[in-house]
Amino acid sequence: MPHTRFTKEFRDEAVRLALTSGRSRREIAADLGIGLSTLRHWIDHRREREIDAP
Repeated sequence: MPHTRFTKEFRDEAVRLALTSGRSRREIAADLGIGLSTLRHWIDHRREREIDAP
């Protein structure tokens, strides 16, 4: 299976939905056609960026 690259906008929207929609991460990942572990990784990456921001 080929590795799919997602745009920054897609990743950001997926994280926004996961953090604000009130729906489970599993539901959001399934609706977007991505793996739950992928969504978790994107959320963790966002949190790391926020911690590192000045």
